[in-house]
Amino acid sequence: MPRLFIAVDLPETIKENLESMSFGIPGAKWVSPEQLHLTVRFIGEVDGSLFRDIRDILDEITFASFSLQLKGVGYFPPRGTPRVLWVGLEKSQQLLLLRKKIDTALLRARVEPEGRKFSPHITLARLKNSPVQKIANFLSGNGLFSQEPFQVEDFKLYSSTLTPKGAFHKVERLYPLTSQVKG
Repeated sequence: MPRLFIAVDLPETIKENLESMSFGIPGAKWVSPEQLHLTVRFIGEVDGSLFRDIRDILDEITFASFSLQLKGVGYFPPRGTPRVLWVGLEKSQQLLLLRKKIDTALLRARVEPEGRKFSPHITLARLKNSPVQKIANFLSGNGLFSQEPFQVEDFKLYSSTLTPKGAFHKVERLYPLTSQVKG
């Protein structure tokens, strides 16, 4: 059964910039540049017919292209042992509206809402037994991290296969955004 998620890809220049800061923490499993993305909605495992329904219903979404800006770094969970290191985003009403449209479409395809609050971020690394001081050094050294805004021109439906070497992501369908919303 395919494991699905919906994401926005990052421009190559931003991926290169993120890769250049991916070092200095023992026990960190850094995300490779080709795997860096912004997950808009995690769906999970679905059967073949639901997969086709999801793929088709997302075609009905019309939404205008918009810009996003990466800003700041942090980790999850916010309390307790850090397990994921991330880059954040400047607040974006457009991203939240796109997420809402996607959620509404997925409900029509009988996909349950995601159980956790949407917290837009790009995962940089998964942490395992990483020294807290090294994480703190990374956060303070990159605390003012910011990138030029980039234009979001589409979103993608991905399938993900878990392997011993990590997750392998495959684009199942691309959904272009319009230059302006049709009235």
